[in-house]
Amino acid sequence: MGIGGVADGDQAELLSPLSDVRLLQLLLADLHDDLAGKVARFRQLNDLSAALGLYGTMLPGGETALAVWTEARTSFVHGNYVATVMPCQSLAEQVLAAHLSLGWQGQEVRKRISFAETLERCIEQDLVPDENAKELRRLAEFRNPLSHFRGVDDPSNLSRRVLDSTERAERHLFNDASFAIGVAIRLLALPAFRIDG
Repeated sequence: MGIGGVADGDQAELLSPLSDVRLLQLLLADLHDDLAGKVARFRQLNDLSAALGLYGTMLPGGETALAVWTEARTSFVHGNYVATVMPCQSLAEQVLAAHLSLGWQGQEVRKRISFAETLERCIEQDLVPDENAKELRRLAEFRNPLSHFRGVDDPSNLSRRVLDSTERAERHLFNDASFAIGVAIRLLALPAFRIDG
């Protein structure tokens, strides 16, 4: 049986002319590339995660919050920096809005609520301290030019940032992703979510 449950004889019907063995070789080479970087990013993630405490954290937001948190961590370790920033911002939105929807403060939450409104309500309820709120706003600022087109004259455009700083795009993206994963962990380490035994 080949990849994806396709019999080896059916290989010709697939779009790729590569055999299963060749695909495995390519996969192993990809896994090996940047192995030292992957280990370093995993250590960084592990060190940051110490803030979650011995018993970890609650994750309001159900399967969606869990999925984006899992993908953010995996993306960071594997060096997929854009794919780290996006779910970190999504995690913040999911967790905070889900927490508000629990209604512990006696306020209802609309079925669709913007991140800006969610964050303001969390600040008003003293759920999110000012420093965390600044970081969460900055995280949204990193995410927006990745999701929405920005011309090269916009200071948030990645090419503009590269030209202005003379640093490679990958360096900017790594810094953005490191910041994003740190913000996500600091959010989950807030007293409302952290589980202390």
